[in-house]
Amino acid sequence: MTTPEPETGSAAEPAPAPGLSARDRAVLAMEGRGWPGPGAKEREIRERLGLSPTRYYQLLNALLDDPAAAEHDPVTVNRLRRVRAARRERR
Repeated sequence: MTTPEPETGSAAEPAPAPGLSARDRAVLAMEGRGWPGPGAKEREIRERLGLSPTRYYQLLNALLDDPAAAEHDPVTVNRLRRVRAARRERR
């Protein structure tokens, strides 16, 4: 008798990416949302993640260089990489 293989995730919720913590995945998910204004996002960062906005953006910037993050959410990571590159070019 064989046991069935565990399900790795559904279409609505992708399987956890190896190398990414739950906090890393939450940061990427937060960036994938739309926000009505900057105050709402900062409030959500503090309430949901328990991070200061400064620490949040430090973690996010490090995630943009992490291949595991790009594998987990390529659309968000690539969009943010383009935004970061455009800002660096303007400097």
